[in-house]
Parts: sequence; C-alpha cells; structure tokens
Amino acid sequence: MILPLSCLLPTASLAALLSMTLQRKHLLMALLALEGMILSMTTAIILSTTKTSPSNSMMMLVLLTFGACEASLGLACLINLIRFKGNDLLKSTTSSKC
Repeated sequence: MILPLSCLLPTASLAALLSMTLQRKHLLMALLALEGMILSMTTAIILSTTKTSPSNSMMMLVLLTFGACEASLGLACLINLIRFKGNDLLKSTTSSKC
C-alpha cells in the first residue's frame, strides 16, 4: 500500500515532533527532529506552490534559508556544548552550580 505524498507530509511532521519529545535528553536528536520538520514543511510548500503558482517560490527559498541557518547555529551550539561539558545531554546545561 503506497500512501500519497499529501498524507505522508503531515505524518512526517508528526513523527519528527514525536521524536523530538521522546528524545529530549540529547541535543543532537532534537536538532535532527527539527531538520525533519523543516524538510517536511519545505516539501509541502514546494508541492503547494507548484500547483497554485509556479512563480511564487520565494517562500520556499526563505524557508530553506532559515532551515540552513537553524542547522548551522544548532551545530555550533552543539560543538560548544560538547567542548565545554563533554556530552550533549540537556540536563548538564540546566544545572545551576550555586
């Protein structure tokens, strides 16, 4: 049974959101889930703009730009976190040392 792409896109977004809530301890898994959501949103925008007006692809480029910026900032934060703390667990960042 092959599902149409219009049914798979909301399923992919929900799967990425579920993955983000289940794997909330590791920053890398949260970043991967965010990238999955950005990819499904980009695919949905591509499909909707090609059906309505092919010349309106500026929104897709803006979303791809924001996705690339989000990925690079997340990776930079992850590298700094691993460099200073030694792991990517979120509980090590929220502990206060008073």
